[in-house]
Amino acid sequence: MILAIEIGGTKLQLAVGVGDGTAFVAQERFVVDQSAGATGILETIAAAGKRLAREHQLSQTGIGFGGPVNSDDGTVVKSHHVSGWDGFPLAEWARREFDLPAIVENDAHVAALGEARLGAGRGCDPVLYVTVGSGVGGGLVHAGEIFCGHAPAVCELGHLRPGFAADSAEQTVESIASGWSIAEAVRSRLTSPEIYRLTAGFGKAPSSPEVVRQRLIEAEEADEADAADLLDRCDADLTKLNACDVALAAEAGNRLAADVFDRAVTALGWSIAQAVTLCAPRVVVVGGGVSLAGEDLFFRPLRKAAQRYVFPPLANSFEIRPAALGEDVVLHGAAVLARGA
Repeated sequence: MILAIEIGGTKLQLAVGVGDGTAFVAQERFVVDQSAGATGILETIAAAGKRLAREHQLSQTGIGFGGPVNSDDGTVVKSHHVSGWDGFPLAEWARREFDLPAIVENDAHVAALGEARLGAGRGCDPVLYVTVGSGVGGGLVHAGEIFCGHAPAVCELGHLRPGFAADSAEQTVESIASGWSIAEAVRSRLTSPEIYRLTAGFGKAPSSPEVVRQRLIEAEEADEADAADLLDRCDADLTKLNACDVALAAEAGNRLAADVFDRAVTALGWSIAQAVTLCAPRVVVVGGGVSLAGEDLFFRPLRKAAQRYVFPPLANSFEIRPAALGEDVVLHGAAVLARGA
């Protein structure tokens, strides 16, 4: 049996299984306390892992980590969400803690392996995997193996910078398309009131100042209604607003929410187009919490954006599919990784 571990920015999971896609025989899930840093996460993993080890005959450990990892020795390079991980020898720690062989990879790479071997990319090659949740990550599987490159970070779609003006490391696809960024964009608009769609529906230039004035009034009233709807969804506490709230509001016709979500999906589609242009995958599998917004709000406009920005000879050469392994994708991939180590 394999101990599979997922360490994310908001979610921590441990499971026991054989690494062939069948149901786990045991599984535990925890919410990450970011204020406790890496130390708090390691304490939780140690306690839960030892408990599972007492109950099951374990042979090895596979770990998917939410950040860049040195694949050669299983050392964490950095976490973009939780402090205290920089340079941490995670594989070595796991071997010592559980007295088992351990292998560590980036969580998106591990998820890519799971989807390519067991999920939506099964039978296809190459397979590009994109995850859209608290962050945006990617992984490429070729000939059934993770493509790791020669450096600790590869296929980082979320850290592509869209355009020449994006000259800061913070101006990324992730800063637009991640779940946190979607919620933050709505919060920013609600706390800095502006009219964002004054030209919506204008078509040709208005015929008179009176028409312009009336349309501005109508747009402002619509924006106020949209703002009231979003505030109602989070009980007027914007710190509680999340991407799921924004998606539900957009689906219900909230224009402000729809505008933010559309911008996020377009940015993600642009990043996928760049990856397809470079790597020509047969299938692009997209998972993560934001992708759960569904076909109409997420996948259909995502496919449209990817086709718009991809190198034309590669248009229609690839499919974009929803992930098949759900919230357990990293666990399944970690088990596959450990099994093949």
